[in-house]
Amino acid sequence: MKKIICLYVLLANYILISYGQANFKITHQPYIQGLTTESVHILWTTDQPATGWVELAPDDGSHFYERERPKFFAAAYGFKKVGKLHQVTLKNLIPGTRYRYRVYNQEVLKHEGTDVLYGKIIATAVYKKEPLTFKTLGKQKNSEFIVINDIHGRNEVLNKLLDVGDVKNVDFVVFNGDMANSLLSETQMFGDFMDTAIARFASETPMFYARGNHETRGPFAIEYPSYFPTPTNKLYYQFNHGNTGVIVLDCGEDKPDTDIEYAGIVEMDNYRTEQAEWLSQAVENLEFKNAKFKIVICHMPPFGGWHGELDILDKFVPILNKAGVQIMLSGHLHRHILQQKLDKVDFQILVNSNNNVVKASMTDSEGLIKVLDQKGVVVETIKLKPLN
Repeated sequence: MKKIICLYVLLANYILISYGQANFKITHQPYIQGLTTESVHILWTTDQPATGWVELAPDDGSHFYERERPKFFAAAYGFKKVGKLHQVTLKNLIPGTRYRYRVYNQEVLKHEGTDVLYGKIIATAVYKKEPLTFKTLGKQKNSEFIVINDIHGRNEVLNKLLDVGDVKNVDFVVFNGDMANSLLSETQMFGDFMDTAIARFASETPMFYARGNHETRGPFAIEYPSYFPTPTNKLYYQFNHGNTGVIVLDCGEDKPDTDIEYAGIVEMDNYRTEQAEWLSQAVENLEFKNAKFKIVICHMPPFGGWHGELDILDKFVPILNKAGVQIMLSGHLHRHILQQKLDKVDFQILVNSNNNVVKASMTDSEGLIKVLDQKGVVVETIKLKPLN
């Protein structure tokens, strides 16, 4: 009887290992988030639970296989994480420096007590394909970036706007909210826009995300922060690139918290109050204070009369006025608007439509912001003077 049981266990383990190894794969390729001068988050997903790590190499012309590269694991509290979503945070990087990287996974088939049964190891290619790369933020003289918003799952429009914005030659991309109608599942979220972003640029070109009001909707919305970590580990944050200081705000929802559409599950008013407290400190950051150009990214503009818009006007705008912000880049309204200064707003507000791309080129002498339609026709041109 014992022999039969042992044979059964061995057969079960064999089937488990064979099945796991035959099907184990990376389901969504790596993408970079929260890039700073000295750190970056690299994320990707697999179809089976696994440990994950990144091998990092300098961009020095050597072959990736020249030597063993240092490994950085997805880990927390002294444990290697086991799961399907993998995040490795690389720290102590050199500002303004390009690195090469490769992601790895080892499938975890079973974990009982102190025994772990491992399966197949998989990785992104570096043999017949160049390794993936990224470049940390630094003291570049110029800054080139594009802003896209309100895609709502329209991948064909996203592809056109990335082409018009010349995504291959920008320093970073901003997704300014409502990239999906709602967040129902990981599969839906990636299918609506992230798989396109990864295929086109996000594995190597940094993407900064300002959450829109539609990313707060759906049962998967609560998971959003796990897929889009930021430098502050909040959904509001700041960064500097070259001569430009950027503050990214999380607009929250547009209706009162008690609205029937939210089913009692949101608390956006208190969240925006918390955010305003952070913002009052963020504008005092020396790099931001000394920046030649000061830009704010916020999906909802501070006008229009809806509750969320008025809350932004009351809580965020007075702080931004005092900080000397030059322009806010928004979306949400699905039409193009260039709003000049208002009674309570001391800066321009560019509302980008859901069918155009904002292309910015910031040099020491001028900040040039253009709005282009899907045919590349210039819809609007804005020129900013350097602050110092």
